[in-house]
Amino acid sequence: MSVYRPLVCLLRHGTAARVCRTVTTWSPVGAAFNAKVQRRLDLFQQNVGLFGVPELSSLEGFEVVQDRALQETEQLVEKACHCPPGVQTVEIFDKLSDSLCRVADMADFIKVAHPDPSYREAAERTCISIGTMVERLNTNVELCKSLKDLLDNEEILSKLDPETRRVAELFMFDFEISGIHLDKKKRKEAVNLNVKLLDLSNQFLMSCHMPNRIEKRALPEHIHQHFTKDGNYIQIGGLNADAPDDLVREVAYKVFLYPNANVMHILEELLSCRDKLARLVGYESFAHRALKGTMAKSPEAVMSFLQQITDKLTDRTKKDFEMMREMKTKLNPRNPELMPWDHPYFSGVIRAERFNIEPSLYSPYFSLGACMEGLNGLFTQLYGVSLLAEQPSAGEVWSEDVRKLAVVHETEGLLGYIYCDFFYRPDKPHQDCHFTIRGGRQLDDGQYQLPMVVLMLNLPHPTRSAPTLLSPGMMENLFHEMGHAMHSMLGRTRYQHVTGTRCATDFAEVPSILMEYFATDYRVISQFARHYQTGQPLPQSMVARLCESKKVCGAADTQLQVFYAILDQVYHGKPQNQSTTDIMIDMQKKYYGLAYVTNTAWQLRFSHLVGYGAKYYSYLMSRAVASMVWKQCFYKDPLNRETGERYRREMLAHGGGKEPMLMVEGMLQKRPSIEDFVNALVSDLDPDFETFIMDSEG
Repeated sequence: MSVYRPLVCLLRHGTAARVCRTVTTWSPVGAAFNAKVQRRLDLFQQNVGLFGVPELSSLEGFEVVQDRALQETEQLVEKACHCPPGVQTVEIFDKLSDSLCRVADMADFIKVAHPDPSYREAAERTCISIGTMVERLNTNVELCKSLKDLLDNEEILSKLDPETRRVAELFMFDFEISGIHLDKKKRKEAVNLNVKLLDLSNQFLMSCHMPNRIEKRALPEHIHQHFTKDGNYIQIGGLNADAPDDLVREVAYKVFLYPNANVMHILEELLSCRDKLARLVGYESFAHRALKGTMAKSPEAVMSFLQQITDKLTDRTKKDFEMMREMKTKLNPRNPELMPWDHPYFSGVIRAERFNIEPSLYSPYFSLGACMEGLNGLFTQLYGVSLLAEQPSAGEVWSEDVRKLAVVHETEGLLGYIYCDFFYRPDKPHQDCHFTIRGGRQLDDGQYQLPMVVLMLNLPHPTRSAPTLLSPGMMENLFHEMGHAMHSMLGRTRYQHVTGTRCATDFAEVPSILMEYFATDYRVISQFARHYQTGQPLPQSMVARLCESKKVCGAADTQLQVFYAILDQVYHGKPQNQSTTDIMIDMQKKYYGLAYVTNTAWQLRFSHLVGYGAKYYSYLMSRAVASMVWKQCFYKDPLNRETGERYRREMLAHGGGKEPMLMVEGMLQKRPSIEDFVNALVSDLDPDFETFIMDSEG
């Protein structure tokens, strides 16, 4: 076990030192994140390699770790094919999975996050090599037979513990969706479709974020400054949804979403290939295949869920849009028609005006150190877990800005490591995200393989006069992503294949969304939200207003998510004799409420079609589950240790090793229905009249 060295920086001079010293009660983890990173210079310290993998102290190391994993894989395949059916079969399969995932997951992260292009390229080559091996394994008939012999033997199967049996069934599902049960000709067709899908998915993802160009002369000169100039052209790489100027939003929407025939073809080919593959391996549609093993189970259940939300929200959504129209008319009487590019902007304007929500009023209370201190305090009270800042070894991290946290339980000891990459760099992804680098599992010697994860957030850099200050939205994102990280840290599955967030998609977001409820509860916030200069706590009335502001136009926001989720379902259901744009027009009219804009193709920017194909509804369903868990279990006392331990035991500990609905049922002590989910979502939008009373008294 390593020695923990809290990273408390000694500030000797400069403005930042004076500012940070004004609040003298930061915990070690709070101080570590509110101070500039200062690495100790040790000329004799050996480069331990990225994530402590010695070979990755150089580029050539990628090939070394890749080849070692491939050799180990060949040995394990041989072992699996010749061992008698039993628990050992599943253990060998999991070792196979672990050997490949430890290399592939790390390379998958490095290829998008490392600042050095040569490292990214080396990681990309490793991903391709490991991916090729996975394709070979998924179509290895002899390997599949060794697992089938186990699953077909009722006597042996009955003796397996539930987690082992579930993992065996999940491995078999991976074989089945690759067409292992087909004859040689069809199996080859399935392999070819999988290879083609990988290529189409990469092409579509790349195109989703590519800017569109338009000649300068086509746009009024006074709005040029809002976009990137490229010679005689203007580049538009997003929707500029927060721009106060109506024309800027309109131009961004129409240009960025302008149809591209090549990308349209890629998307249609992608959906067609998915449908062919699903039907080839025995499913009615790609959606049926994708939803096997989820909480929803079937496309029919998903559509019922989404339709019921629509039915419940119809009147409230209309009222929300009417509020936005009134606000637009007030601000721009000459152009009062509400358009799709207006929704995000005017819902934000209404929130800010009604509740006086100005992020700059909140951010001094949400320094990064204070928020990390808050997370540390929350985890200590709920689970007996502490976050300890640790000095990374030479070569262990990919940027000087990265902080390393050891996650330690008061009785169990070290649970794992979280690497925090929190500051924007042009070379890294623009979204906040969580990466599993190494999953946890039970080792042969009785020890536990400690998980490693990375959290990436785009937060502002500290300045000479202030630490990093977060807006309320950034603070919630931090809590959200830390929810994913703790899912990995607190899981103690026997098998790596089902560790932490490696579970059903519509369950994976539950722990992270639940953290958003903690992030907006005054009893939690009051423990850490202090002004970085004065130490004064954030007033309760400001927290209450912030919570209530989110409900403003909440029905319209939820309905927009319903529209996206339904579009995703229809695209992945039975093939339609319509273009993807015609389908989108129909769904937008039926499930959104704002008119389609001619010559736009929003679906070509819907990157989640790749990673969440037929499962975009998961955000809404996970939010419903998180809402139920919060209200029933945590609302009365969000810092209750007994409830925290029960939550870990019933939901976090199992990863994907237990059927997701059984975990929810264990926590709620009842099996929720689709109607329960819908009611939970809708009730979250109801106003809290105590806030209005508090405001009037204030």
